Amino acid sequence: MPVTLTSLADLDRLPFDEVLDVRSPAEFAEDHVPGALNLPALSNEERAIVGTIYVQESRFRARRIGAAMVARNVANALDGMLADRDGGWRPLVYCWRGGQRSGSVSTILGQIGWRTDTVAGGYKAYRKLVATACHETPFPGRVVLLDGNTGTAKTDILAALARRGVQVLDLEGAANHRGSVFGARAGGQPSQKWFEGVLARAMARIDPARPVVVEAESSKVGNLIVPPTLWAAMKEAPRLRIRAPLEARAAYLTRAYADLLEDRAALLERIAALRPLHGAEVIAEWTALAEAGAYEGLAAALMARHYDPRYGKQRGDAGGEVLDTDSLTPEAVDALAARIEARLSAGEAPARG
Repeated sequence: MPVTLTSLADLDRLPFDEVLDVRSPAEFAEDHVPGALNLPALSNEERAIVGTIYVQESRFRARRIGAAMVARNVANALDGMLADRDGGWRPLVYCWRGGQRSGSVSTILGQIGWRTDTVAGGYKAYRKLVATACHETPFPGRVVLLDGNTGTAKTDILAALARRGVQVLDLEGAANHRGSVFGARAGGQPSQKWFEGVLARAMARIDPARPVVVEAESSKVGNLIVPPTLWAAMKEAPRLRIRAPLEARAAYLTRAYADLLEDRAALLERIAALRPLHGAEVIAEWTALAEAGAYEGLAAALMARHYDPRYGKQRGDAGGEVLDTDSLTPEAVDALAARIEARLSAGEAPARG
């Protein structure tokens, strides 16, 4: 019997061991339920073939050929990705609309003896819940912004807060981007739909009685747009601002961006991308520092001439409570997280921006 999702929280409450997405690999790559496994009922090519036959020739022939393909693909999965599942395994299966693909796979798995159900409405029903959470329903918690100039270890502080049990929402992690021209990460950014799905699932788990710490970002992280309901909460949120010396921030950035510094060509390309904003002499200076491997000097120069002025202009008189630190070593980051945790646990609201 199909399962009707009434909220994204149902995905944590329902008694299933795993979620199987039986759509094609291309559909899965664009977006899927976070944590779902892809067991394609039809490959990308097979889906195109069946669709063409369905439209141009015969619905019956398309279904017969499609059924044979699905059976072979499920058989391969039983010998492969599902080979170690025991008799008590219970999967929840979905396809695009909760129709033939999920029904076919669920039937085969059910005949083996596994208790299997499908999602009513399939991926479209899930996506509707995500869109509602991101675009219509007010954000479910009290946001506190973690603010500070570039290089103040905000991402690491968020992670340290999460380890301490503080509620956090990691926008840069969900977007796979560090939020600047130098912020690209291996693997590139996901789709906007995936970004919203990860955030909506996290929002569904929020305890509204406790604050949620979010890094102060612009309305976009890389090329991805922060969902409107979250952005509205961020604009009205109080903030805690980390303040550290330029030298400490430069040292931190050389550690945090070690992956970029190992790729000299990519680093030079990103420096060159700043040409529309800075004169040729400045770009030449930064390029020389990069080529010489003077990375702390490069980080300090970029912050002093590029990031700090723009941050100040963008932030204006946003205010917020300031937390000073002389160091941004891992030990110092953990100490900052402890101070923030104590501040939040005391129930004292930071100054509103």
